[in-house]
Amino acid sequence: MLEFHSFVVSNLFLFFICFIACLFLLDFVKSRKNGSQFPPGPKGVPFLGNILQVDFKDPTETLRQLRNEFGDVYSLQYFWKKMVVLNGFEVMKETLINRSEDIADRPRFPIYETLGYVGDTKGIILARYGRSWKEQRKFTLSTLRNFGMGKKSLEERVVEEAQCLCSAFKSQKDHFNPHFLIFNAVSNVISSIVFGDRFDYDDAKFQRLLHLLHVALKGKCGILAQILHEIPILMNIPWLVDRVMKPEYEVIEFLKEIVSDHHKTWNPNFTRDFIDAYLVEMEKVKEDSTSSFNEGNLLMTTYDLFVAGAETTSTTLRWALLYVILYPDVQSKVQEEIDEVIGRKRTPTMGDVLQMPYTNAVIHEVQRCGDIAPMAMPRMTYRNMEIKGYIIPKGTTVITNLSSVLKDQQVWEKPFQFYPKHFLDENGKFVKREAFMPFSVGQRACLGEQLARMKLFLFLTTLLQQLTFEIPNDQPRPREDPLYELLLTPYPYNIHVIARV
Repeated sequence: MLEFHSFVVSNLFLFFICFIACLFLLDFVKSRKNGSQFPPGPKGVPFLGNILQVDFKDPTETLRQLRNEFGDVYSLQYFWKKMVVLNGFEVMKETLINRSEDIADRPRFPIYETLGYVGDTKGIILARYGRSWKEQRKFTLSTLRNFGMGKKSLEERVVEEAQCLCSAFKSQKDHFNPHFLIFNAVSNVISSIVFGDRFDYDDAKFQRLLHLLHVALKGKCGILAQILHEIPILMNIPWLVDRVMKPEYEVIEFLKEIVSDHHKTWNPNFTRDFIDAYLVEMEKVKEDSTSSFNEGNLLMTTYDLFVAGAETTSTTLRWALLYVILYPDVQSKVQEEIDEVIGRKRTPTMGDVLQMPYTNAVIHEVQRCGDIAPMAMPRMTYRNMEIKGYIIPKGTTVITNLSSVLKDQQVWEKPFQFYPKHFLDENGKFVKREAFMPFSVGQRACLGEQLARMKLFLFLTTLLQQLTFEIPNDQPRPREDPLYELLLTPYPYNIHVIARV
């Protein structure tokens, strides 16, 4: 009996040794697969690659340090998956503008498949480059224009919401954190386009939704989410997936209810919002089995529009208010320009932006310095491509480090400071800089860029027309460095408002 036990133990030990040896061999083969012309990168740990070397509390700092060591094009390895990081204005211009289609694909995101992003049902943001993505993006851009993007009707919606936000600010006693009031106001703009309605600031259900979106964003920036992406077999452990995705399941259920209500009240002769327009399109192509317009893409595209349209602009506005209380001279100059061009009584319009170079420069500098989407969404090469002498094979995940462009020391005079003169010439006229890429560029550029620009200008000018913002007397000076929550957000801060009108 003892001999049999010894035999089993020794064989198990031998099997374990062989298994580890095979893993080392596989790791070696994988690391050699891309060849000598693949971009260099830091030496990783067997099996894990470089994942332990990345600070997931602030990955932008890790990418910056690696750029200093390996240059503008380098590689990282997460477990056995190789990816390439692009840095700097010249490299980004070459890849995202001059060779846009070569890098227009998307890698797989396994944890999002639990939401419904599967096959060709991947909405817009996560869809692979191809017919489905092109159909959904073209339709969405066209529909947003039809519902007023760039037209006076949508301007009026934004200004009305900005007025509501001003009233909400005025009603606050003493000092307060503006985070969720801003989030609610910005979300209402995209809600009116997508859902056909806005929500009261004290609507409990909508407040719950905004809270879930905020929690979901934080949950996806940690190492656990990355591990689930790279080792999909772990998705079979439900409680592990729930740690990352549970808030988003509730968001999806909220959207399903809204879509269901639209089905019940839909009239093909009267289009109220984006969902109605999508239902009309589904009706048109119902006989086409190859069409990408289906229930799944309706839900996923609605999700993409709502989440992306609400979180990014509201975060940018939080940065804007932070900068105007940290730099009161900037706030005063913007208010002087508002008083001169718009006055204290007339509501702002997008036509005013051409006569307000300083305000326009401040908004652009908020986006540059705030740098809210430092790495954008990962891309994937659509075909083999060569960059800076390196060969990047088709199907390689690519991280576009937009932060390295917005704060490129070879382009900006004061890259790490809030400095609106970056966008003004010697005569005080507004100058658009080529390295200004907060919305990314190329095939995968943010499709809501025009709407976002409208919201930022109309919200900020309306707020500063009516209110002056200050650091509360009993509060410390707010932090100017960012907090990484997938986006770069300001640390929580309080404000005190004084009515100007």
